[in-house]
Amino acid sequence: MPLVAKGVADLFNFVDYSKPSLALSAAAIVFNPIFWNIVARREHRTKFLTRAFGGNAQVACYFLAATIFGLGLVRDFLYERALRDQPSHPLLEGTNVKYAAYALLALGNTFVITSTLRLGITGTFLGDYFGILMDGIVTGFPFNVTSAPMYYGSTMSFLGTALLYGKPAGLLLTAWVLFVYIVAIQFENPFTAEIYAKRDREKAKAAGTGKKEL
Repeated sequence: MPLVAKGVADLFNFVDYSKPSLALSAAAIVFNPIFWNIVARREHRTKFLTRAFGGNAQVACYFLAATIFGLGLVRDFLYERALRDQPSHPLLEGTNVKYAAYALLALGNTFVITSTLRLGITGTFLGDYFGILMDGIVTGFPFNVTSAPMYYGSTMSFLGTALLYGKPAGLLLTAWVLFVYIVAIQFENPFTAEIYAKRDREKAKAAGTGKKEL
C-alpha cells in the first residue's frame, strides 16, 4: 500500500496547478450541471422558456437541449486545452494505457449515444421539466447496466482522454467530473421521481373520479 500511495502522489506531482486553463476547465465542468438544473427547475415552476416560445414546450426543450449541447462542446474544448498545457507522466504513456484509453472512450461514447437513442432528445435533455413525460421507465441497454449512463459514460470518456494524452491532470479533472455528476444525481433523481409520482397521482385521481361518475 505505501508503494501505491507513493505512486499516486508521484502522478499528481506532474500536475501544474499554476496553469489558468486547469482552473477554467474545472469551472466549466461544474458550471454545466448547475446551469441546466437551475434553468430546468425554473422552467418547471414558471414555464418561462415555454412562454418564450409561444407556449410550445417541445421547441423550448429543443432550445435548452441545443444550449446544453453547446456548453458541452465548450467544456470539452477547455478540457482538451487544459490537458495540452499539462506535463505528461511516463507511466501513462505505455501501449497498454493507450489501449485502455481507447476502450474507455468506446464504452463511454456507447453509453452516451445509446442512452440518447433510448430516451430521445426530450427524454435526454430534461423534457420532464417541460411536462414532456416518458410513458414508462426505460430498462433496456444501457439502463440495465447503470441508471445514469449519460453521466458515467461521459466520465469514462474524460478518463479515456486523460489516459490517451498521458496527463495526470486529466485524472484529477476526471475525479472532479465524477464528483460533480454524483452530486447532480442526488439533486436530479428525487426531483424527477416526484414529477412522475405527481403524474401517477393525477392519473389515479382521474381514474377514481371516472369510476364514481359511472
